[in-house]
Amino acid sequence: MSPEEDRHSRALEIELITDPVERARREARNGLRQFDEVVEQIAYWLQPGRPFRFRPSLILSLHRRALEGISSFAGVWRPAGIEIGGSRHVPPPAHLVPELVEGMCDYVNKHWNSSAIHLCAYALWRMNWIHPFVDGNGRTARAVSYLILCIRLGYRLPGTRTIPEQIAQNKTPYYTALERADSHDKEKRLNLSEMEALLESLLAAQLVSVLKDASSSR
Repeated sequence: MSPEEDRHSRALEIELITDPVERARREARNGLRQFDEVVEQIAYWLQPGRPFRFRPSLILSLHRRALEGISSFAGVWRPAGIEIGGSRHVPPPAHLVPELVEGMCDYVNKHWNSSAIHLCAYALWRMNWIHPFVDGNGRTARAVSYLILCIRLGYRLPGTRTIPEQIAQNKTPYYTALERADSHDKEKRLNLSEMEALLESLLAAQLVSVLKDASSSR
């Protein structure tokens, strides 16, 4: 995949919004609603006495927010095979999606004492690898991984230039890290070093933006 290419899902579905301008507006509104739910989920799970368990229902809920009114498959696992344009990776068959998602959740829960960056990187890569939805895989994967990062750290990260927002603004390093993790997986190795390094740099940029905001005068 060349750095300039954009990855996107290719699947057949009935579009609920055919006008591209209206679709873009709805996607923007849904993106804000999805992030609002991420914030709500973080606040909920960080309350005392609520041990976090990563479950498929959380993923489905965040996906529903992103695709409400846009796709007839909002909040539903994909019913058929899918291709990722601009990527060499071929996602698994649709009938394996529920089991693979459960396995991903089990990994995060089992390895909860691992570093926050590792868990975030794992969820981000694995969701993209499974590609469980007809559309909205990337934005939902980024929302889920950011939620895991914050909950594992024990607080909602400050800053307006969040990691998901930075990735959306420049996806090339993100795609490269995904492809590298995919290549390691083909060799039966879990190696997320490139993704972890990317997330560390994005986290640093998010926190630096807080310092800049605090130091600037109006």
